Amino acid sequence: MDFPCLWLGLLLPLVAALDFNYHHQEGMEAFLKTVAQNYSSITHLHSIGKSVKGRNLWVLVVGRFPKEHRIGIPEFKYVANMHGDETVGRELLLHLIDYLVTSDGKDPEITNLINSTRIHIMPSMNPDGFEAVKKPDCYYSIGRENYNQYDLNRNFPDAFEYNNVSRQPETVAVMKWLKTETFVLSANLHGGALVASYPFDNGVQATGALYSRSLTPDDDVFQYLAHTYASRNPNMKKGDECKNKMNFPNGVTNGYSWYPLQGGMQDYNYIWAQCFEITLELSCCKYPREEKLPSFWNNNKASLIEYIKQVHLGVKGQVFDQNGNPLPNVIVEVQDRKHICPYRTNKYGEYYLLLLPGSYIINVTVPGHDPHITKVIIPEKSQNFSALKKDILLPFQGQLDSIPVSNPSCPMIPLYRNLPDHSAATKPSLFLFLVSLLHIFFK
Repeated sequence: MDFPCLWLGLLLPLVAALDFNYHHQEGMEAFLKTVAQNYSSITHLHSIGKSVKGRNLWVLVVGRFPKEHRIGIPEFKYVANMHGDETVGRELLLHLIDYLVTSDGKDPEITNLINSTRIHIMPSMNPDGFEAVKKPDCYYSIGRENYNQYDLNRNFPDAFEYNNVSRQPETVAVMKWLKTETFVLSANLHGGALVASYPFDNGVQATGALYSRSLTPDDDVFQYLAHTYASRNPNMKKGDECKNKMNFPNGVTNGYSWYPLQGGMQDYNYIWAQCFEITLELSCCKYPREEKLPSFWNNNKASLIEYIKQVHLGVKGQVFDQNGNPLPNVIVEVQDRKHICPYRTNKYGEYYLLLLPGSYIINVTVPGHDPHITKVIIPEKSQNFSALKKDILLPFQGQLDSIPVSNPSCPMIPLYRNLPDHSAATKPSLFLFLVSLLHIFFK
């Protein structure tokens, strides 16, 4: 037996190196299926639904336990190609998959990430739009919308205005998907600018719209998340690389400050799915030439990895009754940052709160009972790939029969209409007011 040849064969990667070309549906599916077959211990491939034309909406899960939810393991997701003519994110996510699976067991950081996180990756939410592009263009191509000519990033329920558009199959599939997992953090990838944009995309007076921005109760966390991504991308952090776009200081913007957007996915994730999501605009040109793809990967690789790690910010745990039974549907929120749709424990009694280092008072509320108050201190240096763990024991005797098994859905109506200021985070200082006025005059 030729032992050198045998060892060489064992050392060869299970998946041939992914090329830097655009992968159409057939090629993308072949790659995903090969990864799922050759790395079955850490991946799981499934479709969450179909597009208008019947193409599968593929999701690859990467993690040490890819097929089932595990207590204390947070769920993260990346979604790309909502607009079929915005292509860079689609290819970056394929290369991210390749990098994750081939680095497992070799790179300690990636191995720890896979051990401690379930990473859901959807390379294309709008496969029909991608396939419809015949003549790529930097600024607009037929294919931006889905086959029914709907913009999928204007197709979700909106918390600020009535959004009576016809829900598309791709949108409905994502909305159902969000109910099947306890997603904590995510990002959707776009093209046409170079910036990390954070919620809200739409707004009302209560969220600061009078001052040319719209802020969530978790604005500090969102600004941190956006800066985390942008600061590691050498071009994005400059803020002025796209000559045909406005400048973005440090490569970051509030979505509403850029331009108001109704029915966007990031607002829907944050409000109705308890998932912090930002929008990543990754290229000045929506559909750049293939030869530029390696440089996009090099510029975004560190940002993509570092952003996933932020799913381990803050505090997590389970809520139990006195008999040790996990309690679903219990409201768990920081005292001064209540959400318009209260954040609740999942069916396993789990909660996840993304928080920056500091001291917080957490209200734990069972419907029909007084809040249980607990204090947590998030340390400056987070634990190794884990949020601070804080289980909460409620002073109740036995299982609480009054708590529904599943979380009630928050009504799909404009929740922020006629709402008074809901968070101190949205109240501007005089300085911010003056800066906003200058921004309006010189925009």
